[in-house]
Amino acid sequence: MRQIGQDEAHQAGHASPHRVLIAVNDAAVRDELAAWLVGDGFEVWRAGDGPAAIALAREADAHVIIVDVDLTGVDGYEVCRRLRLDPETMSLPIILLGGPGEAGDQNDVARGLEADDFIAAPFEQVELLVRVRSAVRLRTAMTRLVTVYGLAAALANAIEAKDPTTEHHCQRTSALAVRLGSELGLGVDELAAIGLGALLHDVGKIGVPEAVLNKPGKLTAREQAVLRIHPIIGERICRPLDGTGSFARIVRHHHERWDGGGYPDGLRGDEIPIGARIVSLADAFDAITHDRPYREGRPVDEAMLELARSSGRQFDPQLVQLLGELIEREPGWLEPDGLADSVLVGLRGPGLLARG
Repeated sequence: MRQIGQDEAHQAGHASPHRVLIAVNDAAVRDELAAWLVGDGFEVWRAGDGPAAIALAREADAHVIIVDVDLTGVDGYEVCRRLRLDPETMSLPIILLGGPGEAGDQNDVARGLEADDFIAAPFEQVELLVRVRSAVRLRTAMTRLVTVYGLAAALANAIEAKDPTTEHHCQRTSALAVRLGSELGLGVDELAAIGLGALLHDVGKIGVPEAVLNKPGKLTAREQAVLRIHPIIGERICRPLDGTGSFARIVRHHHERWDGGGYPDGLRGDEIPIGARIVSLADAFDAITHDRPYREGRPVDEAMLELARSSGRQFDPQLVQLLGELIEREPGWLEPDGLADSVLVGLRGPGLLARG
């Protein structure tokens, strides 16, 4: 019997139980682990050898797989390796089960690096359940992240559909912003927020009339007021996607100025989130170096002169200096054509928005 526990899980109050695949040779151990998991509300699938584990990992669409290192047919290490090579299961959390002392063997540790966790025998019920719950949270977070990135890409495309003169502007801005954040030594989570914030920085323009967005001449005071609402609209759009508010804040504040003269909140200096400061500079650089309805794009050296004139007034001076150093080091990548070639037209993930 491959699947157990669904009825019990529903009775325990889990309308949609998380699925755990147990791949263990010993039937008695499988039954004991399954009983623990079913009692905690999980739906359990079981496999008695390596080939069955590989097949069932995809069929069951498991949230977590528990793999015995000593599986027959294909051992647990090879099961991990094959699951990581398969796009369908590469992000599946894997918990390896080993014999006493195996977790301390350096060779086994090296072989088991494809797994997310390792538990050595004898197995304790509380420890196992804690590890499985943690793995489920990891899978849930990764699934949500993929969903958010898909929605972000769709929203970015919607922006460009409304304002076709800025084709790929959001993607180029995202690529440059993440690169600048990486140069600053920011962590993966911050870079992910910056990538999304940059990609969606103009999403609020969905609520701005096209006559204002595409006007070739100077905007009137009233038209400027209408346009200046777009960061607030953008934040409202992003909030449901952003549990921590990290990239929604970037969207709201990307038009703030270092001297406090920006909008919508008049923040100044370090009051402006670092992600918003980075996106503001990347946004301006891309806007200057690419054609707009009211003017032609300008060369990189001219763009940097203009940004330098606004350093300490509109832009964070440290970031302007950092961008200048990056241009000196890798000028070809930041030329308009080079940057356009390097960006991702579709999102691949938070760690891949930078050049690569």
